[in-house]
Amino acid sequence: MEMSQPSLLPEVLDALSDPVILVDGRKVVTFGNRAALSTWPSLVKGAPLSFTLRAPDVIDAIERVLAGIAPVIRGTMTERLPVERLFDFQAVNLLSASAASPRTAPAIVLVFRDLTEARRLEAMRVDFVANASHELRTPLASLLGFIETLQGPARNDPQAQSRFLGIMREQGRRMARLIDDLLSLSRVEMSEHKRPVDAVDFGLVIRQVTDTFRPVAEERRVAINLDLPTESILVVGERDELLRVAENLIENAIKYGHAGQRIELALTRERASVGRCDEAHFTVRDFGPGIASEHLPRLTERFYRVDASASRETGGTGLGLAIVKHIVNRHRGRLTIESEVGAGSLFHIFLPLFSSES
Repeated sequence: MEMSQPSLLPEVLDALSDPVILVDGRKVVTFGNRAALSTWPSLVKGAPLSFTLRAPDVIDAIERVLAGIAPVIRGTMTERLPVERLFDFQAVNLLSASAASPRTAPAIVLVFRDLTEARRLEAMRVDFVANASHELRTPLASLLGFIETLQGPARNDPQAQSRFLGIMREQGRRMARLIDDLLSLSRVEMSEHKRPVDAVDFGLVIRQVTDTFRPVAEERRVAINLDLPTESILVVGERDELLRVAENLIENAIKYGHAGQRIELALTRERASVGRCDEAHFTVRDFGPGIASEHLPRLTERFYRVDASASRETGGTGLGLAIVKHIVNRHRGRLTIESEVGAGSLFHIFLPLFSSES
């Protein structure tokens, strides 16, 4: 028995990896394939497309096709929230000019192609070269200077050789940390538009990182007060990236807040406000010198340092909070920072809780 083509259409469209949306003559959604629903979870059959896509270029293309200006119109669409994404799209007329079809019949097929990853890859290459060349210039010049000194005036001075080789080792380690952080940041930015889907026990992640840093804290005479709930708090996430978030925040608190002699870590479950899902709330508080208010808006910029010399002395690369920000963005969470000079700093991380419908 031969199956009719219309009955196969949803299955065929669902098999495509690119988002496909059908709209009728009223610009109301009549169908969205799996890729479209994954890309825009708020897409609802029977609702105007404009409720989901705030994209004037797409709506304009639909109107021009419906008006008969062209059977196919192509364009690009940029989304700014929750993260920036770039799409190519084409709007194709499904109805013949002679057909008298009701306005509720599928009239336009929209096919999207996600260009975000390709664009990010291009930007990543450019940024990596620019950042690496700028930040590596100083330690590299220092290494070359010490090598020339060891080959010249300090050739027969064992004491100077020992001191210079120690400095060269630290400069080499600094360059290695910088390259590692640049690569980590680039990888996170590349996948920032792809939301994780796994369930991760955020409490276990925080406990593991805390146990790792206790020897470092004890060496600096910093007490770590950890307050975790007895029950598991599952978030939608990628475990390795959440480990990196906890590592960066806790390490920063120990390094820059050690004057306060203690740091406080806490994880709680936050009830949702209207229009939001329940969240995990992770806080890292230190009691160090604090940060002036004018610096707070720029703390998550790459290579931004409140005190550049202090950052370099503690082994900082200026990329830790930028990495945290992009990981939190990828997880569709929020990062907020409070600080006051002389009163320490408080970092808040909010992440959506995992549910079977995530």
